[in-house]
Amino acid sequence: MTRRYGSLRYSALPIRSRLALLVAAAVAFAVAAVSVTCWFIVQGKLYDQVDADLKKVASGPQRYDQIAAVIANCTQKPSQTETRGFGSQNTYYLQVVQSDGTACVSSNSAGLVKVTGSDKDVIKDAALGRRTYRNGTDGDGNAVRVLTVPLVVTTQGGLTSPAQQTQQLVPDTALLVAAPLKSTQSTLSDLALILLLVSGVGVMGAGAAGLAVARAGLRPVDKLTEAVEHVARTEDLSIRIPVDERNEDEIARLSRSFNSMTGSLANSRELQQQLIADAGHELRTPLTSLRTNIELLTRSEETGRPIPAEDRKALLASVKAQMTELAALIGDLQELSRPDTGHHTGKLHVLAWEDVVESALRRARLRGPELTITADLQPWYVRAEPSALERAVVNILDNAVKFSPEGGTVDVQLADGVLTVRDHGPGIAEEELPHVFDRFWRSPDARALPGSGLGLSIVARTVQQAGGEVSLKPARGGGTVATIRLPGAPTAPPEPENDEADADEGAATTRS
Repeated sequence: MTRRYGSLRYSALPIRSRLALLVAAAVAFAVAAVSVTCWFIVQGKLYDQVDADLKKVASGPQRYDQIAAVIANCTQKPSQTETRGFGSQNTYYLQVVQSDGTACVSSNSAGLVKVTGSDKDVIKDAALGRRTYRNGTDGDGNAVRVLTVPLVVTTQGGLTSPAQQTQQLVPDTALLVAAPLKSTQSTLSDLALILLLVSGVGVMGAGAAGLAVARAGLRPVDKLTEAVEHVARTEDLSIRIPVDERNEDEIARLSRSFNSMTGSLANSRELQQQLIADAGHELRTPLTSLRTNIELLTRSEETGRPIPAEDRKALLASVKAQMTELAALIGDLQELSRPDTGHHTGKLHVLAWEDVVESALRRARLRGPELTITADLQPWYVRAEPSALERAVVNILDNAVKFSPEGGTVDVQLADGVLTVRDHGPGIAEEELPHVFDRFWRSPDARALPGSGLGLSIVARTVQQAGGEVSLKPARGGGTVATIRLPGAPTAPPEPENDEADADEGAATTRS
């Protein structure tokens, strides 16, 4: 619970504060690692120096008669009145350790050092020349550095001939030399304090530097935030964030994405407003005509003046035609209101395109019984939404029927995934070709004919969503050629079994 609370508190911090904390933490870790490493290295060097001094003292010649006197007058406290001891360094701890742990202190010793088991082990392994370095304490509890070595003395007379001087290992005895660590530990303490202060200053400086860098680095994000808040507050989609084209960092990419998003939203809003304006304009004509006809019929009923039968029949036919036109226009608007993102409201299926064209041809022949419609259809399978694809083909054929002269011919051919519909009508002027797929656009010659100007827009949209291409161009000898090209294959791909598909869907649901 506490860990989660701390995590929530951290996530609530601004990004610049998080970056400053991360930089400070990283620097603190690095400085701590360097400081600890430095302290241990210096400690090792200082201890090596103390060990070298101890080794130098312990390797000095020790006279047998002096050692014998120290052992004979074994005392636990150094005293200047005692027989002069061995060595000449009264700043060191000098004592002889016997196998039973008894320590005999030299008169020149700085004090008594406590004997441990490692000192006795040196006596046991004296023949091997073993020596040990360790940390210990003296009789007053002061820290000392201890070197214990087998005791070797220089003999002159007594044990050997007086004319000879030799070195001899004293059995069951070891020499213990120690040095105080007060100055060494004081140096290490001072070093630790200096490193701690330097580390603290470094961490604070790193935090301040991290905060400054975070502020400078996040300044473009602040501008982006201000731009987003401005758009949310004013709905002004014309705002753009200046971006250096040579800059390829994450902030520049985010700024370009924001500019692209606002541009797309502005374009979408413009298209939406244009669609509403065009739809209102197109709806006004049939609604006005429908209202006029209904008012005439209503006035006839209210005044009791019957309209002649033929006129009444014509009015009702006009009302029916206007209702049909309104229904078609509303259907076209619904089709165009779907999001133009490639996501279909219906399911995609593998379709035999020639069957879709055949169905559309039957509807086209009913609308143009006086025309001759020829068809040459070869197998081709595509992946598309069935109703949308059939509607697109019907719209192409309707245009061909609408502009064909009475008794004319419409040629339809499907080969290798390319559907061509050629009529023999007046054709399309070159300057009108760029606008034929615009919403509500109608050529001047076609404005007197029925239609809303949305048919070819729906065709272009459907074909684009299916991954294909559509084009219109003048035909040789007059007329127009409409071409639709869709990706696919001349043979149907194998369909997955329903059980396997359901199982895969269920497994995916389980994993999610």
